[in-house]
Amino acid sequence: MGAALALAQRGVGLTRPNPSVGCVLVKDGRVIGRGWTQPGGRPHAEAMALAQAGEAARGATAYVTLEPCAHASPRGPACADGLVAAGVARVVIAAGDPDPRTDGEGVARLRAAGIAVTEGVRAAEAEAGLAGFLTRLRLRRPHVTLKLAVSLDGAVAMASGQSQWITGERARAHAHLERARADMILVGRGTLAADAPRLDVRLAGLSARAPQKAVMSRQPVPGWRHLDSPAALAAVTDADLVLAEGGVGLAASLFAADLVDRLLLYRAPILIGGLGLPDIGLVDLAQAHGRWAAQPIVTLGADRLETYLRIR
Repeated sequence: MGAALALAQRGVGLTRPNPSVGCVLVKDGRVIGRGWTQPGGRPHAEAMALAQAGEAARGATAYVTLEPCAHASPRGPACADGLVAAGVARVVIAAGDPDPRTDGEGVARLRAAGIAVTEGVRAAEAEAGLAGFLTRLRLRRPHVTLKLAVSLDGAVAMASGQSQWITGERARAHAHLERARADMILVGRGTLAADAPRLDVRLAGLSARAPQKAVMSRQPVPGWRHLDSPAALAAVTDADLVLAEGGVGLAASLFAADLVDRLLLYRAPILIGGLGLPDIGLVDLAQAHGRWAAQPIVTLGADRLETYLRIR
């Protein structure tokens, strides 16, 4: 399953409207097929892996990061039917698919064909990789990651407003990797005016993966997609993964609207005594507790990346 989860990461940001899924076929202790969702959503991971395996798929075990789909479409057949037709003996699934066209039906179809099914293997890791797809289905909006570069004292800029650069090159390179995985990058009007950010992906081999750019402001800005408030995110139907990059006004408004699903804090070992977040709408300190689950810390040169997931 670990190999399938790694394969699924290859398609993140490229497979809309379908989720990015990984599949590995194993027989007699040997991998006979690998697949991941291709750009644009087809072929699906299972179809790619079955095509590689061919007749050897009969009697094999399939490891899949998401419940195989149960609905056929003009773009391709149902993956549950494909696994049945290929004669696999067992299917191991990480996460269930909440899409009402599949929800439980994929598993039921496999079991009805006599295929052994194991569910929930490394489900939390799979759901993290499927965050955009799952948030779209469950909350009817994009999944929002907020990125902040902060100092040891929690400042996001100097008192003058200067914020380039708080973190070092490795942390900034990692932020570009996050851009490459997003469907849309969102900034506030103040950041746009102060920094004139390009919001492109400046990593070798990934420059073509620059997502669409949006600004949150009261008035439209020529050449930029316009969102007039955090509530406007609910109307964004062509982006499942949104990366919000700044500034403090945008961050505060997203926190106040409880729209941040994932928080990335790139913390630099410096003290600047500058500007932190303004009011985010809390009326009691007790409201701040129990909202965020800390993830493992990653070291990026001299900086540290702290990741927090919203507990819902």
